[in-house]
Amino acid sequence: MKRIGVLTGGGDAPGLNPAIKGLVYRASEHGMEVVGLYDGWRGLLDPPPEVLPLDRAVVRRWDRDGGTNLGSSRTNPFRSRAASGEYVDRSREVVRNISRLGLDAVVVCGGEDTLGVAARLARQGIAVVGVPKTIDKDLAGTDYTLGFDTALRNVTEIIERSRTPAGSHGWVQIVEVMGRHAGHLALWSGVAGQADLILIPEHPFSYQKIYRHLRERLGDTTNVARDSPRPRYSVVVAAEGAYAEGGELVTVDGGQDAFGHARLGGIGEALARRIMNETPYDARSVMIGHPQRGGAPSPVDRIMGMMFGARAADAVARGEYGKMISAHGVAPACTLSLVDLACVFGGLNTVDVGSHYDTERYHLRGIGM
Repeated sequence: MKRIGVLTGGGDAPGLNPAIKGLVYRASEHGMEVVGLYDGWRGLLDPPPEVLPLDRAVVRRWDRDGGTNLGSSRTNPFRSRAASGEYVDRSREVVRNISRLGLDAVVVCGGEDTLGVAARLARQGIAVVGVPKTIDKDLAGTDYTLGFDTALRNVTEIIERSRTPAGSHGWVQIVEVMGRHAGHLALWSGVAGQADLILIPEHPFSYQKIYRHLRERLGDTTNVARDSPRPRYSVVVAAEGAYAEGGELVTVDGGQDAFGHARLGGIGEALARRIMNETPYDARSVMIGHPQRGGAPSPVDRIMGMMFGARAADAVARGEYGKMISAHGVAPACTLSLVDLACVFGGLNTVDVGSHYDTERYHLRGIGM
């Protein structure tokens, strides 16, 4: 009997619990045992970790749950902060604890960083299988990542709700959403929520061009008669990684996480201040933050999670290690295959600007707004 450990790392995302359920159910058909590892890679660092035995009875209702019932962290065992404040390599602790727990394989659910650790461990001979997860949908090697569809629905709803106060007060409402390197979430939620402008990391924006678009929509003032055909408000969606021409990314502070990433956030507020200072319009910003990936998984993420988990169990049963489950086509009616985990080092899945983004209109190409 093979013994599988499963962990979830990085930001939580709807679809992780369905993936664990799919893994456990299919593993039981192969006669394999599954145990849950708590809090991502941190759960495999010394002291010897605790595990959660998983069977069909335990995970029977997990497909309904958002987040991850195993907990998560952004721990990088290859770059872990010591008590001295310096970063040290603790990956040997992970290898040692995998052996201590008698694990024949580890199924790793995560994004670029979490799966990047898995890929490095695979090079050392550790049996790992990856499940792609990130609401940004920016992971290379797959057309779908768990959490995107649910986050898209959440963000679209907030954009729609932002229209009411913006229209009541005559504001330019900026909605800042997640998306460090890729603007999939900003672009498609902005289209669905009928935003006037959408700013994405793949193409720097011009403040002057934004002001021109606002003037074309709003005129010289938002104080117009209620029966006027001209709108009195505007909604702008900005990915957290969006930046101005010649400018830099806006960050929360100067700190970095264990993977060397700056904490992005604040482009929405920066844009609102510029609009208020340099145009006649009043502006407000809202940073959605973590709630955009909250709540129960959508039907698509439930289905994709179950499919990803089941395919991961099949990979372990066949000894197909060092691989990541990959989706091809439109979810959930897509096909699954295995790709080398090293693909996570080969770049990101970003918005195809030439096909989908109008760099003059700051909107979806081919749609007149």
